Amino acid sequence: MPGISPDIISHRLSVNPAVRPVRQKRPAYDPERYKAMMAEVDRLSNIGFITEVDYPTWLANMVMVCKPRKDWCMCVDYTNLNRACPKDSFPYPALTNWSTPQLATPSLAS
Repeated sequence: MPGISPDIISHRLSVNPAVRPVRQKRPAYDPERYKAMMAEVDRLSNIGFITEVDYPTWLANMVMVCKPRKDWCMCVDYTNLNRACPKDSFPYPALTNWSTPQLATPSLAS
């Protein structure tokens, strides 16, 4: 992230080394989606949130989603990468079983 040194905090995925990296093929984008996608990539690049990589091990495609207000939202398809990462060994709690006062407690909200 811009302004935060990787010496302070960094994140690494624990990818199964037995899984072969996947480079998704580039799909064809219509001109409107491509223009919106490049504008978002330029914006993220200019603020230093993303950088260009010459030889990526994993390559995931961007998916442009049209929002109700007719603007575009850029998402990334990490399907193949998710398959290569180990699953959590604990179940996530079902929020439907919790009452509202429990959600407001500091121990559950932090």
